[in-house]
Amino acid sequence: MPYRIGIDLGSLNIRICTSKKALVVDEPSVVAIDVSKQKVVAVGKEAKSMLGRTPEGLMAAHPLCDGVIASFKTTKQMLQIYFAQILGRLRLLKPDVVVNIPVGATSTEKKAVIDVIEAVGGKKAYLFKSPLAAALGAGIDISSSSGNMVIDVGGGKTEIAVISLGDIVSFSSVRYGGKKFDEAIADYVRKKHSLVIGEQTAEQVKIEIGSAMPLKKELKMEVSGSNTVSGLPESLILETQDVVNAIKPVINEIILSVKQVLQRTPPELSSDIMDRGMVIVGGAGNLRNFDELLTKVTGVPCQMAENPDGCTIAGIKLAVDHFDDFSSSFIWRSK
Repeated sequence: MPYRIGIDLGSLNIRICTSKKALVVDEPSVVAIDVSKQKVVAVGKEAKSMLGRTPEGLMAAHPLCDGVIASFKTTKQMLQIYFAQILGRLRLLKPDVVVNIPVGATSTEKKAVIDVIEAVGGKKAYLFKSPLAAALGAGIDISSSSGNMVIDVGGGKTEIAVISLGDIVSFSSVRYGGKKFDEAIADYVRKKHSLVIGEQTAEQVKIEIGSAMPLKKELKMEVSGSNTVSGLPESLILETQDVVNAIKPVINEIILSVKQVLQRTPPELSSDIMDRGMVIVGGAGNLRNFDELLTKVTGVPCQMAENPDGCTIAGIKLAVDHFDDFSSSFIWRSK
């Protein structure tokens, strides 16, 4: 089997597999940059720990935004570090690379991914539409003529897709994902409680006590930040209802897109979806009761994939291992 690499290039996390190993990199998509030299000095968890804490001369940032490359240079430097770790003494080896791409990506955004893969030593880049990869990783037979619907809630965006015969029949893409949840929570806390909290704190609130619907028993969490009036450190207790209120506008945008895709789906495939239900994938899809809320508002059964956060890289791994079986679902450019 030719040596291949698979990459889940996400706004919040990057995961890499190879034809030999299921997962060799699982890190936050964050880089720390030496501003004066414009050079990446740390990546992943180390760089993420610097968010909001960097001294003068260093900057921590996300090189990807809304599922696509925001900074070609820093994305390239980040991938060079990971490729060096993976290939080691085999750095002269030029592997084929399967990498996910948002289904709504523009031709310019697709070209940027191809170019960066080739720039870091990839022989050829094969682009795999994210909803197809995630559906495959969730155990869905994407080659089937039956209709399947996935709701891929990523860090930077949410893509809703109806899949049949190895491709996407109808879809909607909105720039609302896990990061928007975090921003909404931070904004809500600032406006209602006059407290400024950091990006990582908002993310922890979402994970620890977040829910798409009110809970019978409220979860609580203490958070600390800076008072907007005095500027002094302050703490307060947040409850699940605070998160429900904060993220409601973001949830509503996703629900609207789900309904639009359902309305555009051909009747034959709609019948399949009613029978099989919708499947939530993606890291931000872990939100409590999101599947229950979607079932309630659409009337279509909805369930969360067994490991929503790992579906995309699992699907990419299958594509890497069974390359010829899924080649018709790739978009690629030969050198």
